[in-house]
Amino acid sequence: MTHQVHAFEPPERFVAGTVGPPGERTFFLQARGGGRLVSVALEKVQVSLLAEKLEELLAEAHRRFGVQLPEGVAAPSDNDPLDTPVDEEFRVGTLGLAFDVDTATVVIEAIATGETEAVELSEGDKVEETDEEPDDDLDRLRVRISPEAARGFIERARRVVAAGRPPCPLCGQPLDPAGHLCPRHNGYHR
Repeated sequence: MTHQVHAFEPPERFVAGTVGPPGERTFFLQARGGGRLVSVALEKVQVSLLAEKLEELLAEAHRRFGVQLPEGVAAPSDNDPLDTPVDEEFRVGTLGLAFDVDTATVVIEAIATGETEAVELSEGDKVEETDEEPDDDLDRLRVRISPEAARGFIERARRVVAAGRPPCPLCGQPLDPAGHLCPRHNGYHR
């Protein structure tokens, strides 16, 4: 089976965004460049973790390789909505991050979900060959961005995640406009 690699090195724009009202939002990573627009769907927790791990990657690149990092985002924040049309190329199953020391760039790779399930191995476990589809046969979005662009992505991703439904002050679960059955109230409304 053939697969596609959507590579943007670097993109004109790379952002996280949503479509839909709070509580029913679909999260996307979107890359634009060279007359192409690629949107891939993912979960809210994946966007949140991507921002967190990007921050850690930048700090580690600074610590290990002495890469000069911007303290904050110097350029104006990208608050524009996702570019249209937002056509889902694939749903993200795996995210990968790397720092290329030679070019001082961050590489982000979003890999489509596969038919296989991830198996967590402990030390000493053996991996047996199977006929299942390897990761190399899955569609992917690969983006190479500067540390400054990574900071801008982190800032926007955190704003997008935080823009959802407000949390319940008692249990922390999202509050629905139609009501909320809080476990702390044993299912009763106040």
